Amino acid sequence: MHFEAEVFVAVGFVIFLGVLLKAGAHVKVFSALDARIDRVKSELAEAQKLRAEAEALLASFESKRAEAEAEAAAIVASAKSEADMIAAEARKRLDEYVARGDKQLKDKIAQAEAQAVAEVRAAAADSAAKVAESILRGGVAGGKDFVAEGIRQLGALAH
Repeated sequence: MHFEAEVFVAVGFVIFLGVLLKAGAHVKVFSALDARIDRVKSELAEAQKLRAEAEALLASFESKRAEAEAEAAAIVASAKSEADMIAAEARKRLDEYVARGDKQLKDKIAQAEAQAVAEVRAAAADSAAKVAESILRGGVAGGKDFVAEGIRQLGALAH
């Protein structure tokens, strides 16, 4: 009988499996697989525990972030309120300063007007005194009647 090479390989493989079963290799393989399964389960449990811790830490950081944002918003609102108050006070001071400046300018203008009126009156009084003095010293040249002339001019101004 002539057997093919495949038959010899198959018979050798079956014998090899029989030897492995007799030696208890299947128990060792199954126990190694069971140990591997247990190790994977423990790693999964550890991973779930770490995930839970990470989620708790994330929630803690999110609450701290929310608190920080609320505090920042309060600080911004406070700063804005303070800035508005400072701006209002500055506007008030500026208005007071402008009002004081306007009053000082009006006072200076009134003083200048009063001084100008006084100077004009003084100049008019000096001129009148000089004219009166020259009239009293030299008399009226040409015999004109200044009083009548003045009355006539007043009458012309009235119309």
